[in-house]
Amino acid sequence: MICRIVRFRLTGDSGEYTCDALIIATGASARYLGLPSEEAFKGRGVSACATCDGFFYRNQKVAVIGGGNTAVEEALYLSNIASEVHLIHRRDGFRAEKILIKRLMDKVENGNIILHTNRTLEEVTGDQMGVTGVRLRDTQNSDNIESLDVAGLFVAIGHSPNTAIFEGQLELENGYIKVQSGIHGNATQTSIPGVFAAGDVMDHIYRQAITSAGTGCMAALDAERYLDGLADAK
Repeated sequence: MICRIVRFRLTGDSGEYTCDALIIATGASARYLGLPSEEAFKGRGVSACATCDGFFYRNQKVAVIGGGNTAVEEALYLSNIASEVHLIHRRDGFRAEKILIKRLMDKVENGNIILHTNRTLEEVTGDQMGVTGVRLRDTQNSDNIESLDVAGLFVAIGHSPNTAIFEGQLELENGYIKVQSGIHGNATQTSIPGVFAAGDVMDHIYRQAITSAGTGCMAALDAERYLDGLADAK
């Protein structure tokens, strides 16, 4: 009698599954501020991806929320599409890399990016068609509220990888699944042989559909090679 050893057993909402190799591609979710007005206009002027939705706002005014690399990169990208880009940050200084800050300041001085530091988003305003503006609160004088007319708002305050269910099971780094990333193959393998990861769940740098597809292909090839090794070992 031939016995088959089941290596992985997965329990989900719809039942239990078994497999010899596993590819995890649960992605990452954009962080939002949690304002009711922000939620109300998601998909109707509020976005977390300039490369995905920026083209909708050609020659229009937009706003970007955030102070790190992502926010500055989004603002720079949108500055080539929108007529004006209002970059809103709750602090006085930006946390982005120096080279990005230099490019940002060049656009502020000679381009179409306008800075609003020491400001937080109070409310997103709009109508049935979508976003028409934002209201900002001065962090140094809470009585000071100002309004900006914009057609779109891009929230760029980071992403959270969807890895909570893997805590204590796989090695994580800042919440992202850690993979080998080697040059000798098996680059998508996690801390457990036979378990591979692809896409935004293991990539906090690029976060593009094409890079996710690429790592998905790599994970499939790594899994195939792993399964071939299991077959050869029998």
